[in-house]
Amino acid sequence: MSTGPGSCPRGSGDDAGSGVRPPVKVALAEPVSALPEGAGGWAYEPKFDGHRLVIFHVGGQVQLQARSGRIVTRSFPDIAEAARALPEGTVVDGEVVVWTEGRVDFAAVQQRAMSAPARAAELARALPASYAAFDLLALRGEDLRPVPYTRRREELVALLAPLGPPLQAVPMTTDRELALTWYEGLRETGVEGLVVKRLDQGYRAGRRSWLKLRHSDTRDAVVVGFTGAAARPQALVVVLPGDDSPVLSSPLSPRVRAQAAELLPSARGVGELNAVGLGDVAYRKVGGGVVVEVREQVTRHRTVGVVRFR
Repeated sequence: MSTGPGSCPRGSGDDAGSGVRPPVKVALAEPVSALPEGAGGWAYEPKFDGHRLVIFHVGGQVQLQARSGRIVTRSFPDIAEAARALPEGTVVDGEVVVWTEGRVDFAAVQQRAMSAPARAAELARALPASYAAFDLLALRGEDLRPVPYTRRREELVALLAPLGPPLQAVPMTTDRELALTWYEGLRETGVEGLVVKRLDQGYRAGRRSWLKLRHSDTRDAVVVGFTGAAARPQALVVVLPGDDSPVLSSPLSPRVRAQAAELLPSARGVGELNAVGLGDVAYRKVGGGVVVEVREQVTRHRTVGVVRFR
C-alpha cells in the first residue's frame, strides 16, 4: 500500500471544538542505522528538512505551533490562511518547507520562521511555503492520538486530498523495498531520510516512539548567532531542521573558527539560550541565512559539532 505526495484538506465541519489545544508535545523519532527487519507492521514516510509545525483549527481560530511550543502563526500567514479550510476541531502535525528550484531549502524556511510580523506577508509572496502533513491529532473534535496510525493516516489523506497545495499529506508506503528506493532516489530533493512508524501504534506525544533513518550523521543547520569575539568566534548558535530552538555548538575547530570570522555577517543584537552544563549563555545574533554542516551526537546529552560552512 502506498500513497503519493499529491494528496491534500477537505473542508467543512461545525464541531463544537477539540480537546487538543496548544501547546502540545509532539511525537519524536529515535535515530537508527537501518530500517527494521521482519514481517511488516511498519509505515515508511520521507523526512523533509523543514520546521516542525502543528496546525490547530480550534475554537474558531487557526494557530500554528512550533516544536518548542511557541505560537508562530504570524510567521506563516500563507499556511494559516490555507488552514482555515480545515474543519473546526482539527489538529494536524507536519513540517513546513520551502522549495527552491525543486529542492527543499532549509535556509529559506528558517528565514520565514525568523521573520518579523511586518515582513511575514512579503516573505510569504517571495518564499511561499508548503506544508507536509504526516499525522492527525484531532478531527472535528475527536482526539485521535490514542488510535492506531492506520486510522490516523486514513483520516489524514481523506481530509487533505480534496484541498490540494499548500497543505499535503506526505507520501507513505508499507513496502520496505519501495521505501528504500525513496531513501536513495529522493535524496537530491533535500529529503533527509525516512521516518518509520508502527501501524498499530497511537501518537505518543513527547516520546521517541518513531524511528528515523538519515542518509548520514551530518545535516545542514542555519547559523543564528555566535559566542566570543567577531574576529574569533568560539561556538556557533544554530537551528536544526525540524526544530526552532537555537542550539549551542561545541567549540569550533581552528579551521572552522577562521571560516566563521570571515563568513559570518555582522551581529545585530544579543540573544540568550540555555545550554546543558553551561546554564544561560548569551550570544550575538546574526541573520543572512548562513548554512553549516553539523554532526549530531547523542550520549547523555545532544551535542552539535560544526563540520564546515556550506
